[in-house]
Amino acid sequence: MNMMVSVEPGDAASATAAHHSIMVLLVDDQIMVSEAIRRALVGESDIEFHYCMNPHDALAVAKKVHPTVILQDLVMPQMNGLDLVRQYRADPETKAVPIIVLSTKEEPAVKSDAFRTGASDYLVKLPDRIELIARIRHHSATYLYQIQRDEAYSALRNSQQELMETNLELQRLTNVDGLTGLSNRRYFEEYFATEWRNAIRLQEPLSLLMVDIDHFKQYNDTYGHLGGDEVLKSVAQAVQNTFRRPKDLVVRLGGEEFLVVLPQTPASDLAMLANKAVRAVAALNLPHSASSVADMVTISVGGASCVPSRDGLPFALVEIADKAMYEAKRSGRNRAAVSAV
Repeated sequence: MNMMVSVEPGDAASATAAHHSIMVLLVDDQIMVSEAIRRALVGESDIEFHYCMNPHDALAVAKKVHPTVILQDLVMPQMNGLDLVRQYRADPETKAVPIIVLSTKEEPAVKSDAFRTGASDYLVKLPDRIELIARIRHHSATYLYQIQRDEAYSALRNSQQELMETNLELQRLTNVDGLTGLSNRRYFEEYFATEWRNAIRLQEPLSLLMVDIDHFKQYNDTYGHLGGDEVLKSVAQAVQNTFRRPKDLVVRLGGEEFLVVLPQTPASDLAMLANKAVRAVAALNLPHSASSVADMVTISVGGASCVPSRDGLPFALVEIADKAMYEAKRSGRNRAAVSAV
């Protein structure tokens, strides 16, 4: 015979902690023992009593009612009580539930086996009412405290994880241009300084491309600022897709200006790469009726390359790339010009 109450499904520990009452499960084949313990607990309003007569059902009942303490008979006709203790301890839902073993007599060897198997306490049945209630309350309080502590630690870990993720997202947002999704000037300065130091250490070339959309003010005047924003996003994507190596970095400096950092890129490759970007934007075929260069959106690109030295100035390379870009504009726009330092 099983005496049970219904509980909400879910994690056993969480369900127990949420209930806030003491849940006693007695597993014993003798109804007389069950009735005696039930009567001992009558009047304890915060203690709920559940009884399982069949040892083969004990684990399932325990997982159903979520006890805060199990009173487990040692000698049962169909199963050894210690085998049940082992089952409770092997199951994730019951492994931490306190188990008070009930025996017919005080035997040190049996008591030792019980504790070694995983029992939390040992009582000779039928125990004194006051002692029984005291032990039930003690073990249940310890168990509930452990659950609440674990839940608090879990909540703290979750909060820390959420905080870390939020900080990473904030850090990402501070390094990203909100309109185009490219890296911004702030991140460029950090990244360029790092790559400059790496190039000095390895004595490798470092190259830059300065990119500017031709007649962008006229585009905004003709198509409006919303149209201009769409062009900025399209050009950004085209340039981004042109430079796909892991260390290549495409940056929006501001307005219609972009910059591409190309580590480990020699001056001999720069003209080819710059013209590749020019062609990629032209291939978008974005209408620009106010341009004096073409009837579509175009860019001018300036390139600069060097093998950095310890006495060199990193942003001197940026200035050279910028001057090369203006040379491309003076030469007619929709083209590239490069310089080697």
